[in-house]
Amino acid sequence: MPDAKTREKEIVRITIIGSIVNAVLVVAKFIAGIVGHSSAMIADAVHSLSDFLTDFVVIIMLKISSKPIDDDHKYGHGKFETLATTIIGLLLIFVGFGILYGGAEKVYGVLVHGKTLVAPSWLAFWVAIISVISKEGIYQYTVIKGKHLNSEAMIANAWHHRSDALSSIGTSIGIGAACLLGDKWAILDPIAAIIVSYFILKIAIQLIKTSVSQLLEKSLPKQDEDKIEQIISSCEGVSQMHHLRTRQIGSNHVISMHVRMDGSMSLMESHDKATEIEHKIRESFGKDTIINIHVEPLK
Repeated sequence: MPDAKTREKEIVRITIIGSIVNAVLVVAKFIAGIVGHSSAMIADAVHSLSDFLTDFVVIIMLKISSKPIDDDHKYGHGKFETLATTIIGLLLIFVGFGILYGGAEKVYGVLVHGKTLVAPSWLAFWVAIISVISKEGIYQYTVIKGKHLNSEAMIANAWHHRSDALSSIGTSIGIGAACLLGDKWAILDPIAAIIVSYFILKIAIQLIKTSVSQLLEKSLPKQDEDKIEQIISSCEGVSQMHHLRTRQIGSNHVISMHVRMDGSMSLMESHDKATEIEHKIRESFGKDTIINIHVEPLK
């Protein structure tokens, strides 16, 4: 795990790479959607635009969350990274519902009012294929780096890239079928947009659920708490851990507990044991883990 400054630079660098790809795709998709008469492609372009904007959300929130501890934030600014994840999820919700509404409106117009849609062109299809390949590549690169750097906002942004790739898959299928079958089947284009909106909304809900859990101080997963208990059990002279409390602030863990030690120990010995516990926990959960240990005499 790199230090805070290196971590910040790496996240910004990777996010900028993604934003450059997004910018190119936004322009290409809008042109292909307008020239190629494809509502699904225009919806896909709007999705890529939201992806482009969330890159800036990640960078801004990262700058704030990377600030050192100060008098107003004694636990650091990590929650701003969690807030960034929530914002990304909310943006995806709006994008998903927007695409759903636009596609449903066109399908309703055809089925109820007998409106005629023009079949999209092959230009829109090939732009969709290029989008799938490039966005899946950016997703894989970003999510691997995000896990390595332990950045939840970066991983959330990676899923935004993946949702754009899924969007383009649905778009390419709908556009390709409409191109092959002609104007009578042009309705497949907005139907593809509706299918895409489902995947976007599903990912958005997952992101919001995770980030809100952290904002509401949800405990660490059971496997992590079990791991803490195993660490305590491995320390000679330390027993009966209780009052374990855990939570997460951004990419950092906060762990507090009570442990019992031999009452005949000197203050220096019990302090050394507590320090040993802290070192072992930080080896497993990261050097910036915040740990509070209350020592009690063994009865």
